[in-house]
Amino acid sequence: MQSFMGTGVALVTPFKKDFSVDVEALKRIVNYVIDGGVEYLVVLGTTAESATLTSEEKELVISTIKEANNGRLPLVLGVGGNNTMKVVEELKTRDFSGFSAILSVSPYYNKPTQEGIYQHFKMVAEASPLPVILYNVPGRTASNMLPSTVMRLANDFKNVIGIKEAAGDIVQAMKLIQDKPKDFLVISGDDMITLPMVLAGGAGVISVIGEGFPKEFSEMVRLGLQRKVDEAYKLHYLLADSIDMIFEQGNPGGIKEVFKSLCLSENTLRLPLVNVNEDLANRLNAFVKKVVN
Repeated sequence: MQSFMGTGVALVTPFKKDFSVDVEALKRIVNYVIDGGVEYLVVLGTTAESATLTSEEKELVISTIKEANNGRLPLVLGVGGNNTMKVVEELKTRDFSGFSAILSVSPYYNKPTQEGIYQHFKMVAEASPLPVILYNVPGRTASNMLPSTVMRLANDFKNVIGIKEAAGDIVQAMKLIQDKPKDFLVISGDDMITLPMVLAGGAGVISVIGEGFPKEFSEMVRLGLQRKVDEAYKLHYLLADSIDMIFEQGNPGGIKEVFKSLCLSENTLRLPLVNVNEDLANRLNAFVKKVVN
């Protein structure tokens, strides 16, 4: 699964000031991150505000990204939810042409047991026509997918190829790396601990900050994979303050402010999300000017 080594970015959905999907801005962002050197694109994840998109808007986002990408990079589609049968139905009926894998989040809100999480992903793995990357993000789901559950899935289903691990726990990440099957990918879902995870044996990252600063962040990950530790940490510390800032008032409010500073899109979000405040916007704008110029 060399396609998913390195840096993937979780693409935002840019909106115009009237809250409609900004197709031209989305194309600009796709080209910006590809030109910046990222290895793959993640479509309709949490960062895309997919919870607030209609079915028609999701199709528009997918078609726009596929057109802008034009086959240049592998695409991963977010397909997840807390109604297992609904996820299975989507997996059985959706057209996945142009996609190389799906990213599927552990069920949120319901708070399933480890056995419930396993049985959910068993159904997902059996229904999916594409390789499956699990997604563990306890801060959003209210339950933590333990390494033992991940290893059960990795060993029981050949098409479960990796996990986006976003518990923010380097010890848990290292346990996954220690116990994983040979080709199973442990992908960071936490920008701040991406480099330590890579150096511990991780495969890379699905990133938010890598969307704003694709050149610097994807190069940091490549250097980490090459074990060029000092050079990689130089880039990590260059970007560290911005990682804290983009998540300070929620995602994707921070990264959308970065895109506004870069003149790539508006900073519009859909409720219940709102813009970052003026203080944070000013700090992000100053950081962008320092790094990009």
